[in-house]
Amino acid sequence: MLLIDGKSVAREVRESLAEEIARARGGRPPGLAVFLVGDDPASAVYVAGKERACRETGIRSTAFRLPRETPQRELLERIAACNRDDAVDGILVQLPLPAHLDTLACILAIDPAKDVDGFHPENVGRLSLGLPCLPPCTPAGVVELMRRYDLPPAGKLAVVAGRSNIVGKPLATMLAANGPYGNATVTVCHSRTPNLAEECRRADFLFLAMGRPGSVTADMVKPGAVVFDVGITRTPEGLKGDADFESLRDKVRALTPVPGGVGPMTIAMLLRNTVRSWSMRCGKG
Repeated sequence: MLLIDGKSVAREVRESLAEEIARARGGRPPGLAVFLVGDDPASAVYVAGKERACRETGIRSTAFRLPRETPQRELLERIAACNRDDAVDGILVQLPLPAHLDTLACILAIDPAKDVDGFHPENVGRLSLGLPCLPPCTPAGVVELMRRYDLPPAGKLAVVAGRSNIVGKPLATMLAANGPYGNATVTVCHSRTPNLAEECRRADFLFLAMGRPGSVTADMVKPGAVVFDVGITRTPEGLKGDADFESLRDKVRALTPVPGGVGPMTIAMLLRNTVRSWSMRCGKG
């Protein structure tokens, strides 16, 4: 079995971006603004990880840590200020937000050219039309892993288990797109799919993004399948994926571990989007 090491690939991506930034001597570095509202422990860990990755890469990261009771108007005003700030190339609002805040309104408030999460409807629409855009980070990370490990899904049956706006839907779009790491025949499964196990068994490429730890077992996967486990869940035993890793490892052709698989690629693609925005805005790309 091929163990897909997202941690090492993410490190290579960061090193490449750091070299690109270093070559632009005399100019300002890329800038990323991150909004963290409230005290959700998982979100705080994610933001700290992003700040650390930015420092290592040469990106200037500014984190706005706001109290949980921050009103909608204040958050939107702060986002607008970052839209106007020429030193900010990327804006990220860490999700989930407290219940009193309108998540969609916050996403819509971000300048699409600075939407490094790839969540703004303009970027979503451009992705669906095959136009240049800032792609959503986790699906882009999956595609990058397929490229680095030479696992093209073209002409294969791909099953995406999960239909979230963050992973499942955009990933299905990218897998079906015309290109060397697209051209798959894609089936999207979800909570109303009558027989998930049967659909999974048909897949040459299986992408798990349900958030149900250990729910996909060896009897649900065809021999020689390629499995990308995106469904990371924090449990008392640590981070767990949707795949029952031990039962799958002797049956599949390739598999991502949790942790250390797709997760590190999400931050790497966030950095790549930030550098891409910086490059375009500074006339370097």
